[in-house]
Amino acid sequence: MLQGGYQSVLEARTRDEFRGEISRFTEALEFETFSAITVVDHAISKSEFIVIDNCPPGFREAMDSPQLGRQDPVMQHCKRHSVPIVWDQKTYAKEGAGDLWETQARFGYRTGICLALHLPEGRHFVLGVDRDKALPKDATELTRLVADLQLFAVHALDAAMRVLLPPEQQLDAPKLTPRELECLRWTMEGKTAWEVGTILNITERTAVLHINNAMHKLGSHNKHQAVLKALRLGLIR
Repeated sequence: MLQGGYQSVLEARTRDEFRGEISRFTEALEFETFSAITVVDHAISKSEFIVIDNCPPGFREAMDSPQLGRQDPVMQHCKRHSVPIVWDQKTYAKEGAGDLWETQARFGYRTGICLALHLPEGRHFVLGVDRDKALPKDATELTRLVADLQLFAVHALDAAMRVLLPPEQQLDAPKLTPRELECLRWTMEGKTAWEVGTILNITERTAVLHINNAMHKLGSHNKHQAVLKALRLGLIR
């Protein structure tokens, strides 16, 4: 079920389709609310925020304050890191923001998982899921939830940049060398860097270099995200 959600959000063509796919994924992951924020930095201290969420009535009014955003330890973490944060009341109490947690807890935001993906040229994507009941205590189950959210975020990021941003704010397709494209094609087939090197008659180190260069040009955090983006842009088939 979750695997299908990855492909579905990648294929979203409208804002409503995008929102619907995030909503379905959130429910499948057994969370109640979600927030997907696309951020475009236009200048120093001036950013544009495009928010897709399903917050309950009254929540936005209670939380609509720049000061609260600066106090929120989850948002502050996401501004600086790409590592997911698993949060609950202790997270807020530790940072002296217990009152903020109490406010959002009244609307069902008691615990959750949130992460940010930071791209070149001032593009960012933040995805968080929240719920009222406690997260699993079993470390393996919690790790699975985080991994599922990370993988979904990679797919949702690509759709968000395409569906939510106006054409003038979308980045042009990068120019990859034929060797970089060959390495991505074989990576898409599940080949390791060593296998790619053997197939193309180059060293494993050179194959890794080509893949890393492709990742950098595509603004991707890993080779899987690079393959997904190259597919959408029509660079590989």
